[in-house]
Amino acid sequence: MNAHAGQLEKVATVVIYVFLIGLAVSCVLPLIHVLAISLSSASAADAGMVTFWPIDFTFQSYQYVIGKQQFLDSMFISVKRIVLGVTLSMLLTLLAAYPLSKEKNSFRFRTLYVWVFVFTILFHGGLIPWYMTIRSVGMLDSIWALVIPGAVPVFNVVLLLNFFRNLPREIEEAAFVDGANHWVILFKLFLPLSAPALATLTLFSIVGHWNAWFDGLILMNNPTNYPLTSYLQTVVIGRELSQLSPQDAILMSSISDKTSKSAQIFAACLPVLLIYPFLQRYFIKGIVLGSVKG
Repeated sequence: MNAHAGQLEKVATVVIYVFLIGLAVSCVLPLIHVLAISLSSASAADAGMVTFWPIDFTFQSYQYVIGKQQFLDSMFISVKRIVLGVTLSMLLTLLAAYPLSKEKNSFRFRTLYVWVFVFTILFHGGLIPWYMTIRSVGMLDSIWALVIPGAVPVFNVVLLLNFFRNLPREIEEAAFVDGANHWVILFKLFLPLSAPALATLTLFSIVGHWNAWFDGLILMNNPTNYPLTSYLQTVVIGRELSQLSPQDAILMSSISDKTSKSAQIFAACLPVLLIYPFLQRYFIKGIVLGSVKG
């Protein structure tokens, strides 16, 4: 019986590994395909000859992309959005999660505030009131329109408050005995102990800000204020090379809409791909501990 159970466990393990490997490959192959197209000649890409390896290897598409001022400007706006947005979001998440992690006898109105946060998850005011509110406070065409409306992600607050609730209460009580106040406990005690959860939420926030494109299209009237993903959205649905300047005409023989768009898409993915390996080791621990209610 034990031998039979052991064989079933091995079969189940093999099936799980095969499924996960297949899932990982299905996620990686499209990215490899885009990279291969971006490094191929225009004729090979337009003829559909490129699969997962470049044909007629060339960097002309990347030379064209890097030389585009609008691409570089939108990249700078996205970087500025991440710096401001992630900093503000993490600070407000900390300040919201810490008091909500307390018991009712420590924070009298905790339940009321929790229901306010839950209400924002269940109900949304709608696109038009959202837009009119941002317009009424004069944030259209500014970087703050991309940062402030989503500055308090409720999902992140829930994860972090549950992480805080799993920290040993004896540590906090000892700090109070030594004369520490809540600010000292939050920034000198809870903050260092919460590195896995904070790294996970930082990754969530970075990816969320970097991939957001719809708010840029709606809230920016001037295309020069588009973040990178909003700019790429206009590139993907438009005929970009029809706007080539005479100085770029020499590139027409080696690049096309398909190769230039692929180069810009891969260039937009590259920063997140470079950041993720450094935060990945915290990811599993942070998401598991933060999702279990203590």
